[in-house]
Amino acid sequence: MNNLKHFAIWLPVPVEAVCNAQILTFIDFLRDKRLKAKTVNCYLQGIRGFYDYLYDEEGIQIINPVKRGYALRQSKPLPKYLKDHEIAKLFECIKKIRDQAIFKMMLRCGLRVEEMANLSREDVYLRRRLIHVKNGKGNKDRVVFMSNDALVNLIAYLEKRFSSSEEKLFLVEKGICRGKPISVRGIQKRMEYYAKKAGLKVSCHHLRHTMATQLLNAGMDLVSIQDLLGHTRIKTTERYTKVSNVKVMKDYFKAIELVMKRSTSN
Repeated sequence: MNNLKHFAIWLPVPVEAVCNAQILTFIDFLRDKRLKAKTVNCYLQGIRGFYDYLYDEEGIQIINPVKRGYALRQSKPLPKYLKDHEIAKLFECIKKIRDQAIFKMMLRCGLRVEEMANLSREDVYLRRRLIHVKNGKGNKDRVVFMSNDALVNLIAYLEKRFSSSEEKLFLVEKGICRGKPISVRGIQKRMEYYAKKAGLKVSCHHLRHTMATQLLNAGMDLVSIQDLLGHTRIKTTERYTKVSNVKVMKDYFKAIELVMKRSTSN
């Protein structure tokens, strides 16, 4: 309502006389005020909804002046990842065996927090060091692999895991919910606790970003990383190339050495 009020005050013509030209001018007016694209789009959404209301509910025969293509493109923030010393600092604060297993698997296997909470014992193949992720994002299945340190942490947890008929892998260990599957929010709250203790700004999803960036820096190709992360589009995975400066640096020095050798041999 506040956005509509500002729009009505700005309008040089009656509400029912507004056309596409006025909307485009209003967008320029908002941008001149240095408002973010998200804020401008919020204005447009409110105005579009208002004209839909006039047509659908009030029966006013009027064409909605806000076309859907008018929304401004919002910039997507680059994936954030942890540096090596930040990873060490975080895991120094994680003392619980269960939490060590959860967060090391997220870091090494690239699992989403929902995927961690939904893991069942039958999904994990210790000897083959792989995990069958069922019904991941987009209801897709995929296979991910476990590093040696993630495997060690998981085995340590399984040895301490109290006997339970519950099929979910990770369980609540205290309180009235003891023995029940840990929830997505439960895992997130544990991360918030450890992040505060370590003095870091980190979320569960940052561990997934960190794995992707580390693999790219180590020379793994994008298609393989895409498959491990379960990305539908390669463009989503390509975002990591914008933050993976180490990979760029390695590629540069490798290529420039070849260029220099060819130059000196001619």
